[in-house]
Amino acid sequence: MDLAFSAADDAFRDEVRTWLAENAPTERRPRSGQAARDFDLGWQRKMYDAGWGGVAWPVAYGGRDLPLTQQLIWYEEYARTGLRPIDTRFVGLAHAGPTLMARATPEQRTFHLEKILRGDVVWCQGFSEPEAGSDLASLRTRAVVDGDELVVTGQKIWTSYADVADWQELLVRTNPDVPKHKGITWVICDMRLPGIDVRPIRTMDGGADFNEVFYDEVRIPLTNVVGDIDEGWSVAMSTLSFERGTAFTISQVQLASSVERLIEMARRRTSINGTPVITDGALAERLARARADCAALRALTYLGISKNARSDQPGPEGSMMKLQYADVAKRIYRLGIEILGARSLAIPDDEDDTEWVDRHLLAFSSSIGGGTSEIQRNIIGERVLGLPR
Repeated sequence: MDLAFSAADDAFRDEVRTWLAENAPTERRPRSGQAARDFDLGWQRKMYDAGWGGVAWPVAYGGRDLPLTQQLIWYEEYARTGLRPIDTRFVGLAHAGPTLMARATPEQRTFHLEKILRGDVVWCQGFSEPEAGSDLASLRTRAVVDGDELVVTGQKIWTSYADVADWQELLVRTNPDVPKHKGITWVICDMRLPGIDVRPIRTMDGGADFNEVFYDEVRIPLTNVVGDIDEGWSVAMSTLSFERGTAFTISQVQLASSVERLIEMARRRTSINGTPVITDGALAERLARARADCAALRALTYLGISKNARSDQPGPEGSMMKLQYADVAKRIYRLGIEILGARSLAIPDDEDDTEWVDRHLLAFSSSIGGGTSEIQRNIIGERVLGLPR
């Protein structure tokens, strides 16, 4: 691994830390809906106006195109604010925006990119379907060319923030008579078009960020196709990772911070016999293991970023980081519930307790969203260990 910070990087860290300390929102983010959208976009506009809106985006598209080490520093310091690593801005900034930079027409880039970076719009991702999740190429949402329009009929599921989104990166099947990885088209969908029905999915943590989206003969102009008809799989796979894996650093640093807070909570809280919870040897050992796991995860993150710095495309290390993070996060937030004890079964009476309960429930999705842990293990087995399919 070759990843070192220079004196200029250290000065940059001081600049970032100072700006975030003076400007990061201090109020609690609303859980979901329009209020969450307003909160996220307001924060994005504030960062954009101050020159922090797109640290990894190329200068040509309004970003700063920072060196990799400074991207990493930005995300590490951002993580310490406690702000969510993924919110209503995520698809636009990390998926749709980079895809448009790589494959869109000049007109499409001119129309959409500044709006994304400035915090004017929310994007969602129309990829997964009830029978096409991990096996995305099995998608069946149909699009038929009719004149200068695509007519779309079908269903998507687990579409984060579709209820407040303006635009969607949508994969549709335009040719059912070819192998499943072919005959797919990537299209920009206006979420206000007639025929779109968005239905929220309530999750066990009380949130409603996920949605089902139904399309009933939705007419999308052919000018919204990115790339060419039937080449959507290539477009989806070519999404450029301008952040080179550094965005994962937010979750990793916040997880390590959570462990330190757990240790303090274990020192403050008392067990049924009146002694501090942390005096339980078995519990203290688990807390030490959690701290070590986070240190290992940080080293793995740095290793992946260092390798990506010398490559045009991210390697399978991203799957290793995601798999490790999902496993560690579930263990750590479960530990938090155990330290809370009976308080976790009641309606929490303070924000700190609410946060631990929310994160414990949300952690279960970390091994599903963005590719299941089973899929990540397959990728690691094939691309890292060289095992047969």
